[in-house]
Amino acid sequence: MPDQAILNHAAQILGAISADQRADTALRFYFEGHRYLQPPAKRQISHTVFVYFRWFSWLDPKDSPQKRLEHALAMHERFTADPKTVKAETLAVRAVPTWLASEMDLPPDYLRQLQRDPALWLRARPGQREALAKSLFACEPSDRAPDALRFTGVQDLFKTEQFKTGEFEIQDLASQLVGVAAAPQPGETWWDACAGEGGKTLHLADLMKNKGVVWATDRNERRIDTLKRRAARAKLFNYRTEFWDGGSRLPSKTKFDGILLDAPCSGVGTWQRNPHARWTTTPEDVRELAATQLALLNHVVVALKPGGRLIFSVCTLTRSETTAVAEAFAATHPELEPLPLAALNLPGSTVFLWPHELRTRSLGLRTETHRAILSRSLRSAPGSGLRGGPGEYRALDARLHGSYRLRLRRGTGRPGPQPRRRTRCRRRRPLHPLSACRRHPTPGRFYRLFGKSQASPSLDTRRQGDAALRRSLVHV
Repeated sequence: MPDQAILNHAAQILGAISADQRADTALRFYFEGHRYLQPPAKRQISHTVFVYFRWFSWLDPKDSPQKRLEHALAMHERFTADPKTVKAETLAVRAVPTWLASEMDLPPDYLRQLQRDPALWLRARPGQREALAKSLFACEPSDRAPDALRFTGVQDLFKTEQFKTGEFEIQDLASQLVGVAAAPQPGETWWDACAGEGGKTLHLADLMKNKGVVWATDRNERRIDTLKRRAARAKLFNYRTEFWDGGSRLPSKTKFDGILLDAPCSGVGTWQRNPHARWTTTPEDVRELAATQLALLNHVVVALKPGGRLIFSVCTLTRSETTAVAEAFAATHPELEPLPLAALNLPGSTVFLWPHELRTRSLGLRTETHRAILSRSLRSAPGSGLRGGPGEYRALDARLHGSYRLRLRRGTGRPGPQPRRRTRCRRRRPLHPLSACRRHPTPGRFYRLFGKSQASPSLDTRRQGDAALRRSLVHV
């Protein structure tokens, strides 16, 4: 018999879920407003809410929320003990929406896997998997990815010392296989076009051994900030972040050795971990996202070097978002040829990773290479597109630490972003707030901006200018 307090908490969360608010978002907001709940109680509440949506079609809408939750937990317990208690034909009708059968095959093992609790996967730093498994306990290695560990314990991983020191990241096995398939080499230049919060960006940077550079772009600035925090914890610096809205105007003129496009999709492959999405995703979403994926591919391919690699991955298995997109893209780009996924020991250029095979989310993956048949020159100036050149990159959130981050834009009195250095990293001097460089402020520039013309200001005049600048910054 489940705890009544847990059922009451879960019922309140169900009342807060709507078409505009997903179950995981409602859980996060609820826990923020109920900070007295301990981690074991939070796990039980989250488990209860997700079980409810796995068995949603079996529940009577006339019952109270608590009774429906209790019924879902009872069904889940029976199914976990013996999956054959529910027939595969019944799962095909009730565990997923009816429109899904027209978009993909529904193997019985796949349907049963959707009803099970998802596994929790960790990605250790390269070569540190065995040591991490010994320190965390309750870890099982995977033979599919060299750094993957399946965690079976109950401790709060975010509070462990290993997490705080960046010894591992929580990353699904299918996501890790994308980085393995990309196989970036140290010193190369890669672009993670839809980086999100940076899980795959950090994996690429790790595989490159902190050498070369990984460009990470996204349309959400908050996700980029999260990426920077994760990279700082992992002590990875061979990356650069830029905002990109997915349009034809690319964030850089750099030509890349490899491009990873983990495109936005319907998320059918995440339905085991996020069962609420089964009942909110529509066929219209699939069609719109497929068009978006094709547009993104056409935009990013122009930034690929001759001989470079293009990896296209989506966490879904619908035909409209996988094979249909890949075939339409290949038809319009004859200069591309498929590449075998050698790093995954697979002969073809396209692979579908099913959750019942990996005990993880499902994912579609395709790789292409750019034939070196372009007539334009393949050489570019050193560091083209990278301010500072190769080997001189530093993470933006770390390189100006302890220094002023503001300068005055030319011809205006408004503060602007600190220009990036173009020389090798030496001992940095603190920036003067009125200077556009790391040396002494230029008197002529100072007085041009403030409407004066003297060549050498007095100390009092400088102090007045500093005060004026501080007052102007208040309104920025």
